[in-house]
Amino acid sequence: MARARPVLRDRYGVLAANVAARLVALGALSLATLVVARSGGPAAVGAYALLRVLPSLVGVVCSAGLPGAIAYFLAGPARSDRRAPPTLLAMAVAGGVAGAALWLAATPLLTRALFAEVPAALVAAAAVAVATRVLAATAKSCSQGSGDLPGANRVIVTEELSFLPAYALVWLAGARGYGAVVGGLVLADLATIALAWSRLVRRGFFQGAARPSRALARRIAGYGMRAQVGGVITLLNLRLDFVLMSVLTSSAVLGVYAVASKYAELVRVLSVALGYVLYPRFASDGPAAAAERARSLLPRAGLLTAAAVLPLWVAAGSIVPGIYGSSFDGAVLPARIILLGLVLDGIGGVIIGYLYGVGRPGLSSAAVAVGLVATLLFDLLLIPRYAATGGAIASACAYSISTLALVGFFVRLTRSSRPGGGDLALSRAEAPLSRGPAEIR
Repeated sequence: MARARPVLRDRYGVLAANVAARLVALGALSLATLVVARSGGPAAVGAYALLRVLPSLVGVVCSAGLPGAIAYFLAGPARSDRRAPPTLLAMAVAGGVAGAALWLAATPLLTRALFAEVPAALVAAAAVAVATRVLAATAKSCSQGSGDLPGANRVIVTEELSFLPAYALVWLAGARGYGAVVGGLVLADLATIALAWSRLVRRGFFQGAARPSRALARRIAGYGMRAQVGGVITLLNLRLDFVLMSVLTSSAVLGVYAVASKYAELVRVLSVALGYVLYPRFASDGPAAAAERARSLLPRAGLLTAAAVLPLWVAAGSIVPGIYGSSFDGAVLPARIILLGLVLDGIGGVIIGYLYGVGRPGLSSAAVAVGLVATLLFDLLLIPRYAATGGAIASACAYSISTLALVGFFVRLTRSSRPGGGDLALSRAEAPLSRGPAEIR
């Protein structure tokens, strides 16, 4: 604990800034959703929600999980390799182009299955968003991995905050409804890309850059694919309960549960920020030092999350019905149950950052997969009988089980860790790469 204090003092400001950036982004997203709802109606909101998620997912898949792998290599084995910056940019461009081509090829299917009310030409135009999302996410991860967390925070805010001005410009240009949504999303991405990449250039990210390396690209892709599995499973885990709730109950029950879930998941902003901030730090430490640092941080992270849960739990009784109305009184108990399941989430955030930082993202994916199985089993058992409360119990259990699985993996890895050996030794594909003349700052 004594060793944790200097690290936490050093990182409290960075962590607070990242949490603040995520809260501002959430506020901007909520305001944008409200504006789209008022101007385009529920159908436009549905299209907006899908177009925020699907192009990103396609882009990440086609780029072999590039955004999730960047910080490990820039802060760790490739931090002095001047082939890394152009290699990352080339991978982002290639992944974005491949993703856009895949989206265009799938436009007829997407139109029939997901965007029935959206003109096919607009669905096809959304292919541009696949490429822009990859470039924006890559720039954000490059800032994170090269030690520019303020720059990464700016991207987190800008990619949400810039949508409304972009939407207004497209609206003034004559686009309405779905066209304004697609145009606003693409224009906001372009603004984010310009801000993020220009900052990287100014900070010397490409200074002394060498030719892109295929060998390095293969290593990055291998890491990214293992990390990507966990990202997809996390997305399924977060939204599978919504799907099952809609199938097993009514839309009214789903609405109550959705409000409860969104309220409780506010505490996850803290755990996500912990993992995001610590991931590049662990990568630069090396396996043995990272294990020692993580062990020292876990108690504080647990207390920090518990301290965030307490006021949210107490305030749920007044905030939820106060904002959504008395018809959502039934969301208070489910929200409090989910919050109890998130008490240990800060510990999970530290361990996820550690696993990514020492080159073991597959173990993080495995822990999330355990939670997904728990979600499915408990939802099927509890939702038919207890409706939204049953879904909340299932969600709380799944969160806790995932965290306990992460703790188990962490204990196993660190118990047998030795400098240069044991389970923490880097695989051959993850060994330090050749060093260049200058480190990325």
